[in-house]
Amino acid sequence: MKFSRFFEDLISVYNAELDDLRTDSEGKDILRGRLIEKREQLPFLLPMMASNPEMLAVAFHTGFRFMNPLVMESLASKEANKHPTWAELSKTVKLEPWAEKLSEIVLKDADGAAFMVTAACLEYLNKSKQSRQSSPSTSADEDDSDEQNEDGSEDLKEHGDLDGNYGRHGRDDGDDGDDYDLGEAGSDWLAEQGFDRKD
Repeated sequence: MKFSRFFEDLISVYNAELDDLRTDSEGKDILRGRLIEKREQLPFLLPMMASNPEMLAVAFHTGFRFMNPLVMESLASKEANKHPTWAELSKTVKLEPWAEKLSEIVLKDADGAAFMVTAACLEYLNKSKQSRQSSPSTSADEDDSDEQNEDGSEDLKEHGDLDGNYGRHGRDDGDDGDDYDLGEAGSDWLAEQGFDRKD
């Protein structure tokens, strides 16, 4: 997955913030209790929303349900000035009832809608990181896959498909069938996540 600079910077501090909340000095898992505290403190943290969104975003941890992973993958690759509005994104991202109440507090602020988009994407990236870590594939498999991808890229360059002159990579050359099928890509992604293919 390709991250924009915006999300590349934020996801590491978001994950670090969650890790800080996760355990106490004795190593006991106390994340749930600390998240409850963070949610109670949310109104007092609003001034930090624009400068340190990760500090507030953790309050929404586990509060989002993602209906369309492809929308979130696309969002993760965009800089902040290219993000959709919260009204647009909320068509494919649903909030848990407790998170809905928190969002009402946040959305009263001028920066609230932009923050909700950021918080949703950070939570999606955190969830997708966890699912990748718990997948049964080994790093050796991933290395093999990377090598195959690189070989495939070189093959495409040699045969001109990545020269920027046609298909999804550049100017329109008519309907010659080489365009990237987003529906097929979505089906492939869902199959990789363990879902059955729709025929």
